[in-house]
Amino acid sequence: MPENQIVDISPVKEIKNLAEAPTANSTSMIIRQTTLANQITISGVGLHTGASVNLTFRPAPENHGFKFQRVDLPGKPIVEADVDNVTDTDRGTTISKHGAKVSTIEHVLAALAGMEIDNVLMEIDGPEVPIMDGSSMPFIELLEKAGVQQQKEERHYYSLTENISYEDPTRKTEMLAVPSDDFRITVMVDYNSDLLGTQHATLYNIREFKEEISDSRTFCFLHELEMLLDHNLIKGGDINNAIVVVDKPVSQEKLEHLARVFKKDKIVAERGFLNNVKLRFQNEPARHKLLDIVGDLALVGAPLKGHILAARPGHVANVAFARKIKEMMKRDRFRERAPRYDPSVKPLIDIHGIMKLLPHRAPFLFIDKITEMSDKHVIGVKNVTMNEWFFPGHFPGAPVLPGVIQIEAMAQVGGILVLSTVPDPENYLTYFMKIENTKFRDMVLPGDTLVFSLELVSPIRRGICHMRGKAYVGDKVVMESEMMAQIVRKEKKK
Repeated sequence: MPENQIVDISPVKEIKNLAEAPTANSTSMIIRQTTLANQITISGVGLHTGASVNLTFRPAPENHGFKFQRVDLPGKPIVEADVDNVTDTDRGTTISKHGAKVSTIEHVLAALAGMEIDNVLMEIDGPEVPIMDGSSMPFIELLEKAGVQQQKEERHYYSLTENISYEDPTRKTEMLAVPSDDFRITVMVDYNSDLLGTQHATLYNIREFKEEISDSRTFCFLHELEMLLDHNLIKGGDINNAIVVVDKPVSQEKLEHLARVFKKDKIVAERGFLNNVKLRFQNEPARHKLLDIVGDLALVGAPLKGHILAARPGHVANVAFARKIKEMMKRDRFRERAPRYDPSVKPLIDIHGIMKLLPHRAPFLFIDKITEMSDKHVIGVKNVTMNEWFFPGHFPGAPVLPGVIQIEAMAQVGGILVLSTVPDPENYLTYFMKIENTKFRDMVLPGDTLVFSLELVSPIRRGICHMRGKAYVGDKVVMESEMMAQIVRKEKKK
């Protein structure tokens, strides 16, 4: 059996340690996506197949996620590490797509999630990820050698907004996820074993994963090992890549048989652990169950913010729970989400910059700042105060921001985007061509902060901008509209 080894690290470029990056809890800084700085390969054997395999980690672009590529198969098919692709959870997690499968992926996914890496392509020349020592630590050490590179795109977390629960009475498994500002996991295991007893493990923050969880090894009971051997299910098994719990007396004949199977001169099994393996932690089994949860929940496709509580978990429950989270994520994509606005953050364009772009002035300049803009979208802000000139005449006893003012303010935000496409915006004027599908959903009152979010319906051509926008007060949509405008160069005075 070949030894597990690390090979083929490309020349080291700039390495950025995530420990130096802003944390996920940072409210003043955007957290960027990450990938590897270099490609690197690890070699070993699959626990169940016994196949020798090379696993190469390659940098990947933003929003790529985790993907495996079976380079040993015709066409080199790619299988996304997505819970929708999970086809088996017996003794590990297996994903499949178009006839290509990759097994025992949970430990490497846990390492990637624990390192807060977002985008990696994993080329593999066999059907199963190498088991290494049965933990995530060999993968962690490998990824640290490759280095972590920060990317330009923002990392998108999925924050739980309500409780999610799962129960499997046959396995006595219970799982619960509750909203939290961090990704936190609490695990309890109880195997009715006097040797193990009831164990607990907790991960308070994903940045604790390497030191507290990653080197916890997989484990099984001796009677489970015998069953797996009888069914030829652990061809790559070795007493060095798993903890085997021995909670009953074992005959000398059985020990000699195990020594032959594992090609050892001698195996001992005093009450405790096969070959008197020393635990790395007193609660190593519980910590490994937590490790598996980290890896299996990485299949939802986004880093989570929530507290996971699990009693007697396993891959079946982990994946079923991940599916429930993924369904909630899909549902939330169709919910109206207000753009993030922090008044303490310096705007992208302040009022002075706006006046350089727009020809409007008081009392017809209706926006105060631009907080975000790309070539396809723009976000602007209007602070509504009682000092507005129109309130004394517009329902003076019950002041409400007029709808036409909301439309004009939204158009001015959109005008900033279209004017940013020309080198001399001060020489252009913006004119409406069409306004449609406008809805006023709620009143806007003095004291409200109105946030406009607009995106292009089609690319800007010949100065014509077709946009769809929504206006928010807090998390509530108060107005929406679709509009078309054109910028026209000012006529020079003769």
